[in-house]
Amino acid sequence: MATVRPLAVEPGWLDSQDFEELRLLPMEDRDIDAFVAAWHRAARLDDDDHETLGRLERDLVQQFAQNPALRDLARTPLLCAVICALHRRRQGLLPETRWSLYDSALTMLLGDRDKQRRIEAPEGITMNVEEQAQLLQRIAIWLVRGGQGELHRSAALRQLERALPGMERLRGQGSPEAILTHLLNRSGVLQERADDIYQFAHRTFQDFLAAKEFVEGDQLNELLGRAGSQQWYDVILLSAGHCGRREHPGLVNGLLDARPGPADTVTRDEITVLAALCAQHATWLDGTTRDRVNAAVAGLFPPRGYEDVELLARLGPAALDHLPDPAQVADGDESRPFVDLINEIGRAEGLPHARRWALAHPEHSYRFTRRWDRYPVRAYARQVLALFDLTYDDLRIDTPEKLAALRDLPSVKGLEISGTLTAAELRSALRDGPWTGLSFRRNSSLTDLSFLTDCATQLRSFSLSDCPGVRDLGPLTGLPALTHVELDMSCLPGAALAATASRELRSLWLDHLTVERLSQLPAHSEPRSLNIERTASLEIDSLDGWTNLRRLGLSTRTPARPLLAALRRAPQVSQMALSLSSATEFADEQPVLSLVELSLYPETDVLGLEWIPRVFPALRSLTLRAPTHVDRIDISPVRTLPGCTVRVAGSARIVGDAPSP
Repeated sequence: MATVRPLAVEPGWLDSQDFEELRLLPMEDRDIDAFVAAWHRAARLDDDDHETLGRLERDLVQQFAQNPALRDLARTPLLCAVICALHRRRQGLLPETRWSLYDSALTMLLGDRDKQRRIEAPEGITMNVEEQAQLLQRIAIWLVRGGQGELHRSAALRQLERALPGMERLRGQGSPEAILTHLLNRSGVLQERADDIYQFAHRTFQDFLAAKEFVEGDQLNELLGRAGSQQWYDVILLSAGHCGRREHPGLVNGLLDARPGPADTVTRDEITVLAALCAQHATWLDGTTRDRVNAAVAGLFPPRGYEDVELLARLGPAALDHLPDPAQVADGDESRPFVDLINEIGRAEGLPHARRWALAHPEHSYRFTRRWDRYPVRAYARQVLALFDLTYDDLRIDTPEKLAALRDLPSVKGLEISGTLTAAELRSALRDGPWTGLSFRRNSSLTDLSFLTDCATQLRSFSLSDCPGVRDLGPLTGLPALTHVELDMSCLPGAALAATASRELRSLWLDHLTVERLSQLPAHSEPRSLNIERTASLEIDSLDGWTNLRRLGLSTRTPARPLLAALRRAPQVSQMALSLSSATEFADEQPVLSLVELSLYPETDVLGLEWIPRVFPALRSLTLRAPTHVDRIDISPVRTLPGCTVRVAGSARIVGDAPSP
């Protein structure tokens, strides 16, 4: 049995049947995405309009990605389901402000759900939305004033006992104990965290309801007195949504006049932004107050760094009104914070500003391409991305809408594709394209790469990672120009690698190999570089067949003896990068005369280098990246190698007379 109303049953009611009571942890981002997919699959069972539901599902996933407040609210299955239902009911148009979103979610939780399921008077008690809110407000304000996130049953009952005398209709329906049980079972807003310990399902609901009580109780001065505390920031902001025409000027001006003290945790700039956000909630605000707000916000420009950008971005599109003329701002570092601010805000309102700044400052093309998610997809592609030469950029594609927008971006040659895009969608969008680089990541829907034969005849670079459904690389054999391949081998059989062999292949990167020895993989005669990463352990027992190999990179545990033996039989390998777990393995080994360049990544505390001149006597270049916990490196043993250049990366202190680089 699963329930979000634990008080609906007696504690331990199934102990005799060896059942255990478990509680859900907050959902992570990937859990939210999985929940949204499952919710919409269930919705399709009683709705034949699968196309609309698919569009809504993709839109909601995108809104979660773009809106941290929305994503944070969805950490529990109950609230995630409420957002899904609200999003579907409004056909994708969720409330634009946090305040409106929380108000709508509370309305659904406190009233609409039971009405829709025709549940009337559960436990003999009926409460409308406002009555439940009034009771919950008393509990919420008690928690906020005490700086607490939970309260005991006795404290909750005391708050209800104080509220019920003024609620005549409700007072006659049951005792405070019965009404508290009803709130816990039916509202979904107040929950039991442990025996007789209660908390709100989400901290925001606590702050929202407390803010409502502060305003209705004419206690704004108490809020203004807390303006310097980070803990009260959200309560003050949410109170603005509850204010009317008379309260708004007092709240906004009070914040503009506030001066944080040395012990406060909110800066003056943060309070200015808070005042401006509160002003945004006002339907009517006198001109003097609005002028004060605009002047205060203008004083925060120009942003000096990304912290300022993030602060100003809280204002949303209103911050864009304070941007200077992009033609009057110097290129490079001076213009970058403004570009970052526009992209942080995004949305349709940011689109014309993005276009103006992209025209004036094309040097920031990378910043504009990486924030595509912030804007309406097709319009942004046409009005902003199309301004740039994207020949040498890898454009990120993770939705069907972005795939469709590629037709407006003829200069794009490289794509980094992720998300649940199917082979059919990829074939349709990529057919006959000029693609020279394609990367596929985090796609659980992709099972077939045959579409590549229709769209990748010019492909030079190919990458596949975290696509567990792909088990066959056969289509790569039909790509004559392929020179660079990166593969996540965790779900691929070693034999599948044979499909990557080609006359043009120059570089091969392999991750998460499941074989124990390199000889279990098909040898490739053409690559000049082979890199193996994130593999638990791999024995380099033979390099036979890798006839053109010049560089070997090993970011994995590798037994030293078979590796050195393989290198002695493969004199064409002159460069190597190696993760070193223990230098003692090299103590009695014979020299390798062909290696002239070595990059060493030690994982050991003891960084003795005495073995290097003996094992690699022909070395001309040594690059050493010291572990962070090593504070001293003696490189004098390498001084015996004539003409060897030593480079050290990291913060360790260097000891020994090394040759100058």
